[in-house]
Amino acid sequence: MESTRPMGNLEVTLRERLAQRESQGRLRQLVAPPPGLVDFSSNDYLSVAQNPAVRKALIAQLGSDHELLSRATPSGRAIGSGGSRLLDGNSAFIEQLERKISRFHSSEAALLFNSAYDANVGIISCVPGTEDVILFDNLIHASIHDGMRLSRAKRRIPFAHESVIRHVRESTCEPANGGSSEGVAGLESTLRQLVRSDRRFTSGELNVFICVEALYSMDGDIADLQYVCNTVQSLLPRGNGYIIVDEAHSIGVLGDGCGLVCQLELQDRIWARVIGFGKAMGCAGGGILCSSSARLYLINYARTLIYTTAMSFPSLASIDCVYDYMILGEAGEHRHQLQNLIQHCHFRLGRLRKDARLAAAELRVLDGPSSSPIVPIFTKYPKSLARHCQESGFMIRPIVAPTVPLGQERIRICIHAANTIEQIDGLCSAIGAWLDHPEARGGTHSQGRSQTDDTKEIVSYNPRRDVVSKL
Repeated sequence: MESTRPMGNLEVTLRERLAQRESQGRLRQLVAPPPGLVDFSSNDYLSVAQNPAVRKALIAQLGSDHELLSRATPSGRAIGSGGSRLLDGNSAFIEQLERKISRFHSSEAALLFNSAYDANVGIISCVPGTEDVILFDNLIHASIHDGMRLSRAKRRIPFAHESVIRHVRESTCEPANGGSSEGVAGLESTLRQLVRSDRRFTSGELNVFICVEALYSMDGDIADLQYVCNTVQSLLPRGNGYIIVDEAHSIGVLGDGCGLVCQLELQDRIWARVIGFGKAMGCAGGGILCSSSARLYLINYARTLIYTTAMSFPSLASIDCVYDYMILGEAGEHRHQLQNLIQHCHFRLGRLRKDARLAAAELRVLDGPSSSPIVPIFTKYPKSLARHCQESGFMIRPIVAPTVPLGQERIRICIHAANTIEQIDGLCSAIGAWLDHPEARGGTHSQGRSQTDDTKEIVSYNPRRDVVSKL
């Protein structure tokens, strides 16, 4: 119900700002995903969130008898945790779960947070000192930026994303997506200039924190962590370069589920890993993999851990069940299926990449890493293309500024283990059909329309009949 209170200056300002964002085609809205569409949008890469075996295990754990629950949580709380970790929200169960997670990821210790966002903000805001420096990939997640705003470190320097992506760094060509780092130096150049500017970096008196993601959520590319480690070790031989890797999108998918760091056997060269359970792990929450001393420091100084209610038993139980599923090797078949689907999607898009109509539509299909479940397709008309895919029965969403830089608008395909070859073929055919109708693009440019304009008319897809029917 709309308020009848007189509108003050603040309300006027808020509405003006929203109107401006809407006029730029950037207004966000909460829209429930419609039923019946084939999912190429969610982050549930292994389809664990809909896995019957995991669901059955979780229901069994939630139905545990009172005696077992009392041993697991303080006062036998089956719903809420009762407080923060430092007060009444800690339990034997959560500490046991942290040990299980640290063993799985070959880490000395683990510390759970309510989300990977909270974990990133927590570690970046409290660890770097006033004269320390934070170097960050210029396409790093928003949570790192928010952590830096709260950090005591006054110097925060971006480096070019392309410089830590091997196939781009080693190429003599321009990045296929047009580049997103114009005027920003690469990691090696940035770090070399920093070291030359102050001998205290060479002597090891000051620390440098280097922030990257393992698997990037918008571009779907994978960081060359071996190169990052070698560069940092070469230019900061005193060991005062500390690499923080956000593995939110890579755990479950890479390294037999353990993540990219484990896949490359770099556990001893990465200072901290941030993990998230809301993507391939199919539940919610986050954590930090680190040393025991770093864990204790975060318990004492990370405000996003100290001043918030701890995760409830149902949330912890879901994480516990998923890790049991991973540890038993049950997810291996899903990863194999996912990789087959990724390969097929790249094969189909590779054929589309040769289509002469792409240039006319200003659409770019990247030849990205074949192990990434995230496949971006760049276009000036992301809303038009997303709407067409939805009308063809596939849930695809447009990604526009400010989520991505201006000029980098796209649709993002997220592939899941539960998808099928036929569904990927259908999606690629739908994209090809969109290319056949240039008149449909003219009125749906990414500028000047709200984000929901292209999703007002949604249709359902019947994969058995390959027909589309109005909802």
